[in-house]
Amino acid sequence: MLRITDILDKTQSYLVPEEQVMIEKAYVFSASVHQGQLRLSGEPYLTHPMEVAGILADMKLDAATIVTGLLHDTVEDTLASPEQIKEIFGDEVEFLVEGLTKISKITIGSRVEQQAENFRKMILAMSADIRILMIRLADRIHNMRTLQFQPPEKRKYIAEETLELYAPLANRLGINWMRVELEDLAFCYLHEEAYKALVDRIARKEEEREKYTGEVKEIIQREIDRFGMKGIVEGRAKHFYSIYRKMSEQQIDLDEVYDLIAFRIILDSEKEIECYEALSVVHALWKPVPGRFKDYIAIPKVNNYRALHTTVIGPYGERVEIQIRSRLMHEWAEEGIAAHWRYKEGRAYKRDDDEQIKRLRELLEVQQELKNPREFMSHLKMALFPDEVYVFTPRGDVKSFPKGATPIDFAYSIHTDVGDKCIGAKVNRNIVPLKYELQNGDTVEIITQSGHHPSKDWLKYAVTTRARARIRSWIKTEERRKSIDLGRDLLEKEFRKQNLKFSQIIKSDEIKELFAEYSISSLDDLLAIVGYGRVSPKRVVNRFLPEEMKPEEPLPEKQKKKKLSISTPGISLTGVEDVMVRFAHCCNPIPGDEIQGYISRGRGIAVHTMSCPNIEGLDPERVVDVQWNIREKQTYPVNMRVVCKDKKGLLAEISTIISSLDINISHAEVETRPADMQAICDFILDVYDLDQFNQVLHAIKKLKNVISVDRVRK
Repeated sequence: MLRITDILDKTQSYLVPEEQVMIEKAYVFSASVHQGQLRLSGEPYLTHPMEVAGILADMKLDAATIVTGLLHDTVEDTLASPEQIKEIFGDEVEFLVEGLTKISKITIGSRVEQQAENFRKMILAMSADIRILMIRLADRIHNMRTLQFQPPEKRKYIAEETLELYAPLANRLGINWMRVELEDLAFCYLHEEAYKALVDRIARKEEEREKYTGEVKEIIQREIDRFGMKGIVEGRAKHFYSIYRKMSEQQIDLDEVYDLIAFRIILDSEKEIECYEALSVVHALWKPVPGRFKDYIAIPKVNNYRALHTTVIGPYGERVEIQIRSRLMHEWAEEGIAAHWRYKEGRAYKRDDDEQIKRLRELLEVQQELKNPREFMSHLKMALFPDEVYVFTPRGDVKSFPKGATPIDFAYSIHTDVGDKCIGAKVNRNIVPLKYELQNGDTVEIITQSGHHPSKDWLKYAVTTRARARIRSWIKTEERRKSIDLGRDLLEKEFRKQNLKFSQIIKSDEIKELFAEYSISSLDDLLAIVGYGRVSPKRVVNRFLPEEMKPEEPLPEKQKKKKLSISTPGISLTGVEDVMVRFAHCCNPIPGDEIQGYISRGRGIAVHTMSCPNIEGLDPERVVDVQWNIREKQTYPVNMRVVCKDKKGLLAEISTIISSLDINISHAEVETRPADMQAICDFILDVYDLDQFNQVLHAIKKLKNVISVDRVRK
């Protein structure tokens, strides 16, 4: 266990005695309020804040940050109050602790909603002080190091969240060592068998790899010394997750991964020209691989990473990746924003001066506009997508975008009005379609037309969160306008049928009672929910009929649900009545899937899986909560694709496994590919639930000649 003296030793070289006293005081306070609390490992809870503070001290962060590391769980997990923190440690520490306190004490519907609200709060606080994010990352690092003590389901959830959100956030801050450790730890828990197999295979060749690394380092070092350059050469194996990702994306074996080792030339000189001189030395030694040179000095990455990257054919014909950077560039590459953290007279440096923080803040603040928690989390993950392309404006300014970005993303990066009115684009002076994917070095010019508006189809091509949020906002506004018009038309017709005047009714006190009943505040809101199909016009009009003309009382709630479940077996609805429910054919939900419903005009509610790409572009106002409510066992169709080697008898083996699990095959289709001797087998299976389907996947994967087994969504 880390001791307070260890933390004080780490900070002695850069903190004044008064600040070290404050750290000691925070240790005593944390120890007293956490007394008696234990972690799942059985250790005293105090070990966690101590380890977090130790990580922050290693990063050489200021005293307030380290003190907050010691206190970050006190308000959330003990009887300590924000007022107490403020009184003892001051406004700055109290603000940081409050920014880190999760909202888990508030009851929110689902795990996704709670996750979204916690991230909203963190982003809001981070916008005022970036240290909040650095403390949260240190907290996550230690939690991941001790993840083995969590139950399996929670391990998986935390590891997924780490890989999808925290590791990319560390990458955006440029803190490479954190990103690498978070990715490898998450990989270890998400793909345990693949992780162990990879570690084992790499370990077997360690001696051979070390010998090769030493040889290449010696050659490069000798050459840069010969040309009078001062610097060192490092050689390191790539981290496990990056190797696994490359193998998965390119569908290759470990033996086909040529660049397992990356070499770095770190020069003492801060003159950029020396990096280019070192590059010429490397290219004189070995032949460069075409298309593998990247100049991140001239055009830095979004996280401000700067270096030259090249791949050459090195000794024994092996591909060798070499990075060339100055010592300051190297410091940023490993420590990121933490390397440039400065404080003076107890206050953080002027944050507006740091372009990197400003860009991260802008990137994340766009998410605040998204109200739907699932939409918010989806966009946040997309915003942290790490691969970029760099393009030019007609004036020569450089703009960076995620890989796959289109002219639509470019247009919205200039201004919302430019995006909304975009009708086309010129790339390198040639007119291109709006779905064209931008390439490095493109010069982009947007063509606009007054009165033009975004299209729903644009959501298929836009990838930046800014563009998607603006398109959605326009679609939502337009959908609401159409729904209000439709709702007005439907209500006026229904009122006329009953010989009632709509214009008089909307001025009555009774209409206000109706607003309160539906939790709305205006006539437009009422018209919109009628137009969306959430409330039938007949139901509204019935409120204003004389007593003798009103229909019979509706069935009690229990009977209504029973009636609904006959026509829509297995589904129960929240807040929507008298509508038809159907399963969407694009994703074929089965019990066990997370699901949501979408109100479509005239066709009732379509039930989709949460991961269905088709629901992403739809109006969030028309999304409703639905749940599985299985009373009688029945089967549901699900699509499965098996890719296997084209071997005699393999299809019979697959069919035998499926039938042995009491599953019916309602459709089967096989296509063979003579070119690679593979067969693609598409099945539609009738299964009871997700567990049964997963059993089939697991059993088929064990067959010797099977390459992959996946659920297919149309």
